[in-house]
Amino acid sequence: MTKRKVSAMCAAIMAAGIATLSCGNPQGAGTAAINYRTAVIGTSDIELSTVYPASICGKQDIAIRAQIAGTISKVCVSEGQRVRKGQSLFVIDQVPYKAALQIAEANVEAAQAGVSTASLLYESRKQLREKEVISDYDLQTSCNQYLTAKAQLAQAEAQLVTAKNNMEYTMVLSPADGVVGAIPQREGALVSPSSPEALTTVFDNSVMYVYFSLTENRLLELTRNHNSMEEALKALPQATLRLNDGTEYPEKGRIEAVSGVIDRSTGSVQARAVFRNPGGILHSGGSGNIVMTEKLSDAIVIPCSATFEIQDLRFVFRVVDGKAKSTIITTRLSDDGKSYVVTSGLEPGDVIVTEGDGMLKDGQDINVREAAL
Repeated sequence: MTKRKVSAMCAAIMAAGIATLSCGNPQGAGTAAINYRTAVIGTSDIELSTVYPASICGKQDIAIRAQIAGTISKVCVSEGQRVRKGQSLFVIDQVPYKAALQIAEANVEAAQAGVSTASLLYESRKQLREKEVISDYDLQTSCNQYLTAKAQLAQAEAQLVTAKNNMEYTMVLSPADGVVGAIPQREGALVSPSSPEALTTVFDNSVMYVYFSLTENRLLELTRNHNSMEEALKALPQATLRLNDGTEYPEKGRIEAVSGVIDRSTGSVQARAVFRNPGGILHSGGSGNIVMTEKLSDAIVIPCSATFEIQDLRFVFRVVDGKAKSTIITTRLSDDGKSYVVTSGLEPGDVIVTEGDGMLKDGQDINVREAAL
């Protein structure tokens, strides 16, 4: 027999032996235990920060619109100017409205005179009727004339109120303290209540609202831990606002409201934080990030390298009776980005594999090489 044939026979015998061992020892059962670096789970107190993209809005963003039709005769403010409540912003041509007011006042005076005349006539007719000089019909006619005159007076007074209001509306006033936005319409522009574009916008930025989204799972966690959302809002720590340029806003904010409706398209709810803005640094329409820092007591922290992921589920290998047992855990990434805070799946005192778990199989025998995290 040649050497080539002997070598081929030996290779075939070895392959058959390996296949037999693999089939007879599923998941590594019965094989020699291998040393793996492990750690005993303990607890510690840590701070955990969560960052949420956010949008910034003023407490009030009030669109200023004309309440009457007319041309702008004067623009009293400039863009970016800080204004007070009641300050004049625009003046709409007052000439036609002054004339309408004078007519309304004259109509009221005429109606008052008509009421006086009808009242005198009615009183006179009542006396004549008592003396049976006139009929009931004549008396009732004078009464109706008196009632008509009073109705005409009421109508004239209502028209006067409308005329006075229209005259007041020629002065467009700021409804709140704030900052004037863009002014697209200038002197001579024709405006009306139906104009598609507002005269301007007044932004009340003394207090700013910062909106961000919480996931449904986070919402459930807060509600479950504090029994109600009202209690959860009270327990939440102060919020930090990281501005778009990466700097931290000096004022701390508080979370004051969480929407009660989950957006089906995103699976999240909108939350609102409130920040004081005494220096006017924050502007409506800006963006940034809300940073929430929580102090966790007796938290379980493990290195990211000790975990693996399968189909969006995160696992870790626990050592149970000398064997590796895969365990599903839920986690939150810590601030350093290198470790996880375990929220469920592990208990203090558990032993986990911290390195080399990529070659492990569920139920495989292992030896503890090191028991310190």
